[in-house]
Amino acid sequence: MKQSRLLTVIKSLTPKEIRELKMFLISPFFNRRENVSQLFEHLVEQWHELDMLPTKEGAHQQLFPGEPYRAQNIRQLMSWLLQLIEKYFACASFLDRSFELDLEIARVYRQRGLEKQLDYTLKRVSDQLERQPQRDADYFEYSYRVLEEQYFQTASKRRIGEQKLQEISDNMDLAFLSRKLRQSCLALSHQAVYSTTYHFGLMEEILKYVEQHQLTQLPAIGLYYHGFRTLTQSGDDRHFQTFKKAILLQGAAFSVHEMRDLYLLAINFCIKKFNDGDWAFGREGLELYQAGLESGHLLADGILSRFAYRNIVAIGLKLADFTWVEHFIEQYKTALPKSHRESMYHFSLARLEYERHNYSSAIDHLQKSEYTDLLLNLAAKTLLAKIYYELDELKLLDAHLEAMQSFIRRKRLLGYHKDNYQQFVRLTKKLLQLNPYDKEARELFREQIERSEPLTEKGWFLGRLGG
Repeated sequence: MKQSRLLTVIKSLTPKEIRELKMFLISPFFNRRENVSQLFEHLVEQWHELDMLPTKEGAHQQLFPGEPYRAQNIRQLMSWLLQLIEKYFACASFLDRSFELDLEIARVYRQRGLEKQLDYTLKRVSDQLERQPQRDADYFEYSYRVLEEQYFQTASKRRIGEQKLQEISDNMDLAFLSRKLRQSCLALSHQAVYSTTYHFGLMEEILKYVEQHQLTQLPAIGLYYHGFRTLTQSGDDRHFQTFKKAILLQGAAFSVHEMRDLYLLAINFCIKKFNDGDWAFGREGLELYQAGLESGHLLADGILSRFAYRNIVAIGLKLADFTWVEHFIEQYKTALPKSHRESMYHFSLARLEYERHNYSSAIDHLQKSEYTDLLLNLAAKTLLAKIYYELDELKLLDAHLEAMQSFIRRKRLLGYHKDNYQQFVRLTKKLLQLNPYDKEARELFREQIERSEPLTEKGWFLGRLGG
């Protein structure tokens, strides 16, 4: 049985989802084919319990014992099972969204003409909406929909009286404005990293409208307004400071997922400014990382992305805050994904020891882990090359560069990364051959380094030349 869509989905299921799906599939409301439920039991047993790749032949023998193999029988059952699993996903997701569920119940009551039940449901969802702390785009969306249901209820009975049409319009506008601002901020952040250009449509009119109607006081509007201004007016730090302050103070107004996006939006801006030479933003970015970790917004189910872990260490090292970096490395080691924990932990300690000029200790850490992640492996090889250079172990360095060059040739890398590490090997070899007393040659080499792109170790090469 090939790695079909069905098997891919089943492999992704959690134990809780498997238990719920078993109950879902035996419910005659959703499924009246017993062999579909049996197929699910068989595939789960093979995939999750026995760690075996299921086969169509094995499934057919289990479900149709004694009958000749017919591939069409299994293909049909697999198709039905996948459709039912997708229905389960949709139902489970819908039932988890209490406001969506209540609004759908209200709509059904209105269509059935059950006035008292409708009034009770709308009051319940309205009260819940006001009690919860979030004031994001969804808040305005749900407010608009509650008011709309109330309007449909009253409009069917009379044409005069308070219809709250202005509130409906206002909440619809606020939901749109907050979503448009949010999407534009995400697009700008993406645009800053990748070579693409986005057109932002109504943004100029939206920004003017927000300013004219003083909507920046609303978290869902104001935060993204200042975020957009930060990303488009990078020479004016006032918007960034307002943006940062709002992120730190208004966490309750947004979901955990949205707050994570906001932290990363601000952090990525800081990293770009920092890499462009504005060192003050290194400290700003580190403060945002610290706040995001303390609040839990940068942790997904208690797990810290290895990329965030690596970025935090890199910023701390550039700021020469070695004591804090060491504390961070140890404190958040267990928050790393298990599959990358040891390699990222020892690589980070190796970087720290390198910056402290404890080269033998750095080598020890590099040797304590297997680097299965290709890019981390290359980063570790690069660090080891730099250590050999600092120790003046030129024979070891030369052999290491040859092995590194061969490794790069064998691996299929993304163009940027391949070019970057090939540049590092080539320029390091040239550095070894450079006459330290030949000023003209040194200056030519400096110019070559300045022109070389991509080259993440440009600062290291310039440092070896005293620049």
